[in-house]
Amino acid sequence: MVERLLIDHVGHFGDGVALVGGASVYVPYTLGGETVEVAPVPGHHPDRRRLLAVEHASPERITPFCQHFGVCGGCAIQHWETERYRAWKRHLVVETLAQAKLDCEVDPLIDAHGQGRRRITLHARMGTHDVLKVGFAAANSHEIVPVDQCPILDPALGGALEAAWAIAEPLTPTAKPLDIQITATDSGLDVDVRGSGPLPTKMITTLSRVAEAHRLARLTRHGELVLMRSPPTIMIGVAKVTLPPGSFLQATVAGEEALATLAGGHCKRAKHIADLFCGVGPFALRLAANSKISAFDSDAGAVEALQKAAQATSGLKPVKAEARDLFRRPLMPQELRDYDAVVFDPPRQGAQAQAVQLAASKIPLVVAVSCNIATFTRDARILVDGGYRLEAVTPVDQFRHTPHVELVAKFTR
Repeated sequence: MVERLLIDHVGHFGDGVALVGGASVYVPYTLGGETVEVAPVPGHHPDRRRLLAVEHASPERITPFCQHFGVCGGCAIQHWETERYRAWKRHLVVETLAQAKLDCEVDPLIDAHGQGRRRITLHARMGTHDVLKVGFAAANSHEIVPVDQCPILDPALGGALEAAWAIAEPLTPTAKPLDIQITATDSGLDVDVRGSGPLPTKMITTLSRVAEAHRLARLTRHGELVLMRSPPTIMIGVAKVTLPPGSFLQATVAGEEALATLAGGHCKRAKHIADLFCGVGPFALRLAANSKISAFDSDAGAVEALQKAAQATSGLKPVKAEARDLFRRPLMPQELRDYDAVVFDPPRQGAQAQAVQLAASKIPLVVAVSCNIATFTRDARILVDGGYRLEAVTPVDQFRHTPHVELVAKFTR
């Protein structure tokens, strides 16, 4: 059944929202003010529609730059002119803070796309007629959209798509879905393959040849080494970090630098900083230029990489890194007494348990970095109710063309 809808506005997930009988109906790839033809999406929630045609286009609509846009699920917005898109993205933060009754002026959005994404996860699946597909998931689907190019990638990921296809092809007899994580490093591409299960020696040898042919820095399977031509390293400030297999990094180099610069600006007078959920040290290794650092994360491999990098770098203040699950064992108020600032950058689920302990502490400065505005507002409310004042919020856009927004916030007592 074909419907004609008037799109009212763009919602929090990047879909156009039409108001039908007092209820919201969501249509991807549409903009406010547009008249569109849509159809139901079989097997999906009844409030979702599939775009068939744009009858009356918004003057803010532009031509998407990627041939896969609208099919690949990686980007939600390439069809909206830049300034209106940027205003919408900042407003996501403004609106969510207002709904949570958190009073703070929101700074202008910082564009941190830079050269593009430096890490991706490609999916390899056998499709119909036993045809291999390597690419990204389709929007709201488990279907794989095969890709041979992606214009939002950092040039340092050049060759990543070809390498993924070359790795997936010999593994097709396993008939298992694969996830291929590829990270651009200063030494070349670092690749970790997951989903294959244990591999016979002959297959390991085959994959080693593929890694050599594509000049990969390292190839691992579920973190286990297959071949390393050179240790995959990146620079964080003045420190050279050797990455653990499959390690987490901010999506773009510019994004990491923007977040770290904001956090550093808020902490510039702190002498001893606790860096919570520290990862491989994007904040700790930069903050250590001026401050003593104690860093904590549940990922023992990341903590070890951070500690080794700090020890090998001259000119830094003392850095101590410790593996600790901050969800189950958050730092308690008595453990926080030695610090005059805390920086925390948790995963998407936020840091509720740690926020409760921070709220009970006497730490004069807390800097929160977040990739999820919803869990940030929950944790911020805990801090504010515990006596902190939310002084500054800066949104950072390193996931351009998506509804994802990062932010850095400053809390003081």
